[in-house]
Amino acid sequence: MEECISVFDMLKIGVGPSSSHTLGPWRAAERFLNELKDENQLEKIIHVKVDLYGSLSLTGKGHATDYAVMLGLSGQDPEYIPVQNIDSIIQDIAKTHQINLANELVIDFNPETDIVFNKNFLPFHANGMTFTATTNDAKEIISTFYSIGGGFVVKEERINAKKKHQIKCAFPFPIQNAAELLEYTIKESKSISEIVYANEISMRPEAEVHSELMRIWNTMLECMYIGCHSEGVLPGGLNVRRRAFDMHQGLIGLSNYNSPQEWLETIRKTEVKFRQILKWVSCFALAVNEVNAALGRVVTAPTNGSAGVIPAVLMYYMVIENHQADEKQIKQFLMVAGEIGSIFKKGSTISAAMGGCQAEIGVSSAMAAGALCEVMGGTPDQVLMAAEIAMEHHLGLTCDPIGGLVQIPCIERNTMGAIKAINAAELAMETDAKNAKVPLDKVIDTMWQTAKDMNSKYKETSEGGLAVAVNMADC
Repeated sequence: MEECISVFDMLKIGVGPSSSHTLGPWRAAERFLNELKDENQLEKIIHVKVDLYGSLSLTGKGHATDYAVMLGLSGQDPEYIPVQNIDSIIQDIAKTHQINLANELVIDFNPETDIVFNKNFLPFHANGMTFTATTNDAKEIISTFYSIGGGFVVKEERINAKKKHQIKCAFPFPIQNAAELLEYTIKESKSISEIVYANEISMRPEAEVHSELMRIWNTMLECMYIGCHSEGVLPGGLNVRRRAFDMHQGLIGLSNYNSPQEWLETIRKTEVKFRQILKWVSCFALAVNEVNAALGRVVTAPTNGSAGVIPAVLMYYMVIENHQADEKQIKQFLMVAGEIGSIFKKGSTISAAMGGCQAEIGVSSAMAAGALCEVMGGTPDQVLMAAEIAMEHHLGLTCDPIGGLVQIPCIERNTMGAIKAINAAELAMETDAKNAKVPLDKVIDTMWQTAKDMNSKYKETSEGGLAVAVNMADC
């Protein structure tokens, strides 16, 4: 089956802290409301209950899954909601025991009893949730969704239907794996970004492709800017102090800026010493994931837990490698990153609940490595080699968040993923692709086999690793 996945599917704008545990359930709640509207049942609803299963239950509180469900049921949009309004909306629901369903109908809703955390797993996927709505004529409308990583939400019956009825991708260059992508670049004498661009403009106007790619970048830039200028302690109870603020101040000192863009230009004009390069990259990655942990707006890339890698590496390119880089290189970088991410999703998983952190930080590092390699002048086969190198050195990485929070070790892992991506791109640039021993598709296959072999307690359940080795009460 050929599957069309756009760059904009892989790089989504949303609210932290988790794409699979926050953005996914949020979107699932929206879809449930749309189902009710399509069936002309919304105005009849008097009660809604939400059952969360598996990983959504085990780490749901720490990932704000309950918040996401309530915000989704309230008709809020994660791309545009003013994030400063989130707490007041949630507090109002908790205080009044009422929710404004779809922002159209006020019904009784008690978060303590109407959101149920079930530790058992549904068979289809580790991130399952069921919405049950009761009408004024005592009819129950039940719908089950699965958050499969990166903000993607599916229903099991739709997946089974796809298996029975093969759907042909409408892209001019349908891509299922890295080998097909490389074949297109050779046959068409195009770069990877050019192939991706041709696919994107087959779906939407060129102007929209350009504007949406820049909206993604500007969201990333704003996120880094906010993170570098916010101090204090992250919410959740771990008492994790924000570090990007202090690191940023140590690197550039105290300065005033009128916008994130002005901030970027100031950094680009700053002389960066060799020893400071890694600090800057780490600062950018920390900034993003501290914003993410505080329920701020980030770009899922390919997940929220790994949202800091790609912007940190793109910033590295712009402030260290190429001060003349402009919108052309930004869009080129994002298109390559998105395409590599889509290949991983098709061949393996981008869900930590299914594959551990190799599916998040590993994939984001591979995406960033390949993208950096192309904008630095790498050939298509070197780009794929860079992605392979990055993932190769993340294989087996477990997901073990302390307290179910996307903070320890998640935030620091973004810095490591960014550094590895830069190193992987440099290695690929210095290597004759003819001497490559491990194709990217083989690493993707290996990642999936590793995911299947991994013990479930290391897959975003907080039942193993650091999550049990470190007592949250001692933090």
